[in-house]
Amino acid sequence: MEPIETLADFYRRHPVNNQTEFAENNTGQGHFNVFLRQPCSQRSPFGRRDFYKVTLIVGKGKMIYEDQEVPVNRPSLVFSSPNIPAAWESGEGPQTGCFCLFTQGFIEAGEYKGRLPDFPLFQPGERHVLELDDDQFALISGILDRMRDIMISDYRVKYDMLRSYLRVLMHEALMISPVLMVETHAGAAARVTSQFLALLEQQFPIDSPYQPLNIRTPAEFADELAVHINHLNRSVKLTTGRTTSRVISDRIIKEAQALLKHTDWSIAQIAGGLGFDEPAYFTNFFKKYTGVSPAHTRVVA
Repeated sequence: MEPIETLADFYRRHPVNNQTEFAENNTGQGHFNVFLRQPCSQRSPFGRRDFYKVTLIVGKGKMIYEDQEVPVNRPSLVFSSPNIPAAWESGEGPQTGCFCLFTQGFIEAGEYKGRLPDFPLFQPGERHVLELDDDQFALISGILDRMRDIMISDYRVKYDMLRSYLRVLMHEALMISPVLMVETHAGAAARVTSQFLALLEQQFPIDSPYQPLNIRTPAEFADELAVHINHLNRSVKLTTGRTTSRVISDRIIKEAQALLKHTDWSIAQIAGGLGFDEPAYFTNFFKKYTGVSPAHTRVVA
């Protein structure tokens, strides 16, 4: 992955008109700017940025994230944040639209009561690309065009005005994606946790020592569920009070105890069936969580 891109790096990549020079605190309370997309590169470098970005994409291509690729075939609004490594790859045809970039200090200045990292469309594991219908496109493009006009104006408090427009843009995006408003954080966490637990339970009981568990790590479960691992971990912790790793480990221990008590499989076979490459790894794992060895558990069963 590329190093974290700073605002200075970004402006070096975008030598457009007078945009080669900038100040990190150009508004007096953080940084803000708005750009046209026409001069954008065919592919932006994959990695994290130390700023936020809201982009109106008109043109074909795909957004590339750490855990997925999202095709873009119609006008879309895309939310990018420092928490999410990403890249854009243009498809065939012209690229138009515009985008604004800003720092956390800019949007949280004044009387803003929320925290930018908590905004749903900027959170890892959530939806970042919103397809727009014709009415939505007209609304969003109108807001961004107005922001461009304000940016080049001499209005004395233009950054206060731009801050207000940016907040309106973010709320309009939530209205476009009502599921984010209807489904509470706790509800979303419960849904993801339920899917995770069902997938975990599907692997048990172990019927053969020669068909080991296919999915054992939080990252593997996140891949199967098509969610970001951070989102899975937060959801499981919120719902169960335990980490994802601990829930998986507890279920493996429960199955190990059943196999030790109710089968004549050797400890090596049980270890293999539970996905351990070496019996010693299984023994250490079992003792860590139960305080006794597998052999002792079998003797007293």
